[in-house]
Amino acid sequence: MIITDKSIKNSISDLFRKGWQSYIDSPTSVAKASSSDDPKKNKTQRRIYESAKYLVDNLRNVPIFVIPCIEGRTDGSNVHVAVQSALWGSIAPAVWNFMLAARLYGLGTTWTSFHLLFEKEASELLNIPYEKIMQVALLPIAYYKGTSFKAAPRDPIEKIIHINSW
Repeated sequence: MIITDKSIKNSISDLFRKGWQSYIDSPTSVAKASSSDDPKKNKTQRRIYESAKYLVDNLRNVPIFVIPCIEGRTDGSNVHVAVQSALWGSIAPAVWNFMLAARLYGLGTTWTSFHLLFEKEASELLNIPYEKIMQVALLPIAYYKGTSFKAAPRDPIEKIIHINSW
């Protein structure tokens, strides 16, 4: 779903802000997470928080929202993990390819999800049949400023890859 209508974007932005606040108030929030012994990791976490907060404060100014959707729901307890994997495995690569293609045209985007804490309200606002269609993300789309993109710091591969056993 592509959203350009200012009043709809404002309403979705309000749900996004409400979702952000729910997240910030939760014990699992990055903002409340205990700091690491690694100052680099702490600095990275702080930048992530500041970037997310900037988006919360400025989302309504983004010209276009894209909300990828998929038929079916994975949030029911009767949905087997294999079915969940198949659904997410079909939509996630498509969204990622869309995001990469946008970058080729000078458009920036990011996978966000805070509005999904209030997905049912968003579905009502967008006339999406909630029981049949699941929203999977909110992609703000805009031209980006600058070209100084660089790789983010990453943990050593030995720390995240497991071979033959966990």
